[in-house]
Amino acid sequence: MAESADKDSKTEAPTQKRYSEAADKGNVPFSREITVFASTLGIYVYFVFFLPSGVAQLWDTLRGVFEKPEQWRFETGTDIVALFGRVFWESAAIVTPAFILMATFGIAASILQNLPTPVLERIAPKFSRLNPAAGFGRLFGMPGMVEFGKSLIKILVVGMVVGLSLRSEYFKSLDAMYADPDFLLKRLSSDVRTILVIILFAAAIIAIADYFWTHHHWYEELKMTKEEIKEERKQTDGDPMVKQRQRSFARDLARKRMINSVPRATLVIANPTHYAVALRYVRNEDAAPVVVAKGTDLIALKIRQVAEENGVPVFEDPPLARSMFAQVSVDSVIPPVFYKAVAELIQRIYASKNKARRVH
Repeated sequence: MAESADKDSKTEAPTQKRYSEAADKGNVPFSREITVFASTLGIYVYFVFFLPSGVAQLWDTLRGVFEKPEQWRFETGTDIVALFGRVFWESAAIVTPAFILMATFGIAASILQNLPTPVLERIAPKFSRLNPAAGFGRLFGMPGMVEFGKSLIKILVVGMVVGLSLRSEYFKSLDAMYADPDFLLKRLSSDVRTILVIILFAAAIIAIADYFWTHHHWYEELKMTKEEIKEERKQTDGDPMVKQRQRSFARDLARKRMINSVPRATLVIANPTHYAVALRYVRNEDAAPVVVAKGTDLIALKIRQVAEENGVPVFEDPPLARSMFAQVSVDSVIPPVFYKAVAELIQRIYASKNKARRVH
């Protein structure tokens, strides 16, 4: 019941991160029926192109044994072993290509579905698999029932089609039992080829159906709940609370750095309490005055306090302070529109310094 409710809550499409994590764990869609079809195709290729010549050669050997036994010596056990050895190796030469083709076609089908990737987690021993209840769940669950259904359908469909196809050949096959061995082999070869074509056709239909079922089941298993989507977004984008603290920390660092730059300023332009903009201008160093600090309310008061403590002139010009605060960012050169007003203030500073020198 809980598993059903959990599946019902998975209403969201999987994200790219979900797909990547599944692939890293080896959880990819894989149809065994495509591999079965490919192996069956390999057997058919073997039967058509390799088996006839191999059987003919083996048949010649056996015919020589049975029709001309005087050519063979059977005096000792070594003679018997030699005869059976020859028959064995010729039989192996016939069967070996079948195994090679089946393996080649099966491996190729597996690779074309998904490239092989080593996943140690899949081969690591899991004691949870020793749980009988979990084993019965896997055996009689939906995937297990689907696998059983596919196997049953294959047996029934192939059996029925083969039976119907060969029913008309029944009596001919009985007559062939008394015919020449060459004719019997040809007859048997024709019947086997018919059976293989039927099996191949049925395997192709089942493989196509299984391909779509496997991908659909895999997609449904990867679906996510709304909570999982939110949690993944938090992990990807960062927890909003953490990001807020990070932004707050960054702002504090920027304020401290800005306040520490005030003692290097040439002048501060301020609204009495709400705005303050600190400028630095050094001849032969800057093309125009640069804003080294700015702020409102408490920060503005702090800028004024630090400026006064370090002997930086503070000029109160509310319209200029507000306008410059709105248009210029920290560490930026002031635009030309402020050149004249700021130049007058800097000239006043230089004039005040020159007057102080003359007095001293």
